[in-house]
Amino acid sequence: MAIMKVIEIMADSPKGWSEAADKAVRKASKSVKGIKSVWVKDQSAVVKNGKITSYRVTVKISFEIMD
Repeated sequence: MAIMKVIEIMADSPKGWSEAADKAVRKASKSVKGIKSVWVKDQSAVVKNGKITSYRVTVKISFEIMD
């Protein structure tokens, strides 16, 4: 049976929530090996002058603990 660990990461993007989530996974994968899944826990956006300027996500990334 696999043992999993979960970390929480926040990321942002000027283009959208999907890109922000992808950015979080890409950045985490540079130091965390064996990422198995990502869960978008929260989404928000920054608004300036009536326009969204940045999309933000908080994600939970799970990965397997290796022996």
